[in-house]
Amino acid sequence: MRDRARTASDWRASRAGRADIAVFHAFVPPPTGGGSQFLRALTGEFRARGLDVEVNRISGATPVCIFNSFNFEFARLERFARRDCRMVHRVDGPIGIYRGFDDGTDRRILEINHALADATVFQSRYSLERHIELGLGLRSPVVISNAPDPAIFFPPASREPLAGRRVRVIASSWSDNPRKGAATFEWLDQNLDHDRFELTFVGRASVALGRTTVIPAVPSEELAELLRSQDIYLAASLDDPCSNALLEALACGLPAAFAASGGHPELVGEAGLPFLSPEELPAVLARLVAEIDARRVAIQVPALAEVADRYLEVLAG
Repeated sequence: MRDRARTASDWRASRAGRADIAVFHAFVPPPTGGGSQFLRALTGEFRARGLDVEVNRISGATPVCIFNSFNFEFARLERFARRDCRMVHRVDGPIGIYRGFDDGTDRRILEINHALADATVFQSRYSLERHIELGLGLRSPVVISNAPDPAIFFPPASREPLAGRRVRVIASSWSDNPRKGAATFEWLDQNLDHDRFELTFVGRASVALGRTTVIPAVPSEELAELLRSQDIYLAASLDDPCSNALLEALACGLPAAFAASGGHPELVGEAGLPFLSPEELPAVLARLVAEIDARRVAIQVPALAEVADRYLEVLAG
């Protein structure tokens, strides 16, 4: 009842106002998951260009709105939405595939999309194709990758040579969903040659890692510093449509060993090597060490400015 009253009051107050872009997403203080990370970077880029961005409201003359997946208050968005405001739905998933179980979220996203969206942004070709395979046809789809904030995630000015020390391998995940790679992390913790490799995990681990340095989730600036001190990134998540964690690591200059799953191959390209099972990782990591200079050169990360341009094109219709 209180939420409805607040929404009604905010709606009345907003009718005479105008912003350039509205964004609907349930932002929470960092550290947070990839969706919030990306949307903070995107809205920051819009504002740096002088655009007025309002959050979780659409003023009476605001012409366009981005709303994120299902991570917002639907009743509030429905109250604010106008027919003359172009609505762009950013989606990921399919959520049922990503989570490993179907709780109806994907159908709910489809209903929201058909009710409100003029266009849909998928974060990877993988995500678009899996939605189509499942019969989840969303409105006017385009593919636009995420991009990390270049003011935070960038390569180091210099690198410590590999000779005479252990190779540093890092993984990161804000979510403790086991499909973020728990089985892989557990296998490596128990089986990798720890005299040759030093493992670090940043975030919320869902398994015990006795021989791995585990660091709780940290703000982006601290994570970026950690990434720049490492040699190789491990992207072990399954059916991940567009891993922001992987993009952040690539932006910090780390080649990747990645699960051959989801959108990882699209993001990494020649800047890393895939694996199908944890048992393949010792050989994959050894090859990455041998080829590390060439793999670093092959890193290509979407530029936030170009991604913002693509969003503005879709918003313009």
